[in-house]
Amino acid sequence: MKFERIPVLAVLLCVLATAAAQAAWRELEPGLDLGEFVAPTAARSGDSTVRVVRVDPERWECVLLNTSAPGEGELRTTAEWCARHGCAAAVNASMYQTDYRRSVSLMRTRDHVNNAYVSKDNTILAFDRLDDAVPPVQIIDRTCQDFEEVAGHYGTLIQSIRMVSCRGNNVWEQQKRRYSTAAVAVDGSGRLLMIHCRSPYTTHDFIEILLALPLDIVNAMYVEGGPESQLYVKAGGIEREFVGSFESGFIESDLNRRAWPVPNVVAVRRR
Repeated sequence: MKFERIPVLAVLLCVLATAAAQAAWRELEPGLDLGEFVAPTAARSGDSTVRVVRVDPERWECVLLNTSAPGEGELRTTAEWCARHGCAAAVNASMYQTDYRRSVSLMRTRDHVNNAYVSKDNTILAFDRLDDAVPPVQIIDRTCQDFEEVAGHYGTLIQSIRMVSCRGNNVWEQQKRRYSTAAVAVDGSGRLLMIHCRSPYTTHDFIEILLALPLDIVNAMYVEGGPESQLYVKAGGIEREFVGSFESGFIESDLNRRAWPVPNVVAVRRR
C-alpha cells in the first residue's frame, strides 16, 4: 500500500501546483495577462513578489518608445509613455547612458536609430517583423543564432544583457550586489513577458527564481535595475504601477515609491 500511494500523491501535488500557477494569472483582456508570484526565496526587504505582464504578440503590437525620437524629447514614466501613445502596458527597454537619451547599446526601430552600436552583449529583443519567416517577437541569442541573418527580418532591435540563454541556462555568476529588477523574456508559446520585482536580489538569484516559477521561459534579458526599474499596466478595468527602489551602492532602502522618468520603454497596444 505504501508504494501504491506515492504515484497518487505525486499526481495530487502536480494538480495543486498547476492550479496554483493558474490562480496566479489574471486575464485582463484577451492575450494580456497579469501574473503575481511569490518568490520561493525571500528577499531581505519587500514582499518578494515577481510581477509579470504576459503578452500574446498576435493580439498585441509591441512598440519601442524613445525620448530621442522625432516629436518626443522628454523623459517619461512607463505610465506616462502609455498614456501618450495609447498603450496598455510598458516596461524599461534597457539601461541608458548619462545623456539620458541613448541606450547603452543597439536600439533602433525601422524609422529611428537611438544607438547603432552593437556591443558584446549576447541578447537582442526583436519585434516588428518584416515578413512571416520569423516569430512576431523573439530574443535573439548570438551564441546560438546568426544575429545578422535573423535581425534582418525585424524592424525593431534592442540589445541588452543576457540572463537566460537559448539553452535555458542561468548565465550570470553570483555577486554581492542586489537590485530591484526589470527584465523581458519570451516563453515557450512565443509570448512576451514583461517582468518586475521590487524586492532586491542578486541577478543570479533572481534568474534562479524566474526559472523556478511557472513562466516557461525560453530566454530572457536584463533591462534595468534599482529605482529606475518599473512596470505599468492599465487594461481590463485595472491599473497597476510597480516601481523599483533598492540598488546596492546607490539607494539601499525600500523607501522609493515613485516611478522615475526614463528615456526608453517597450510598450504594447491593441492591434
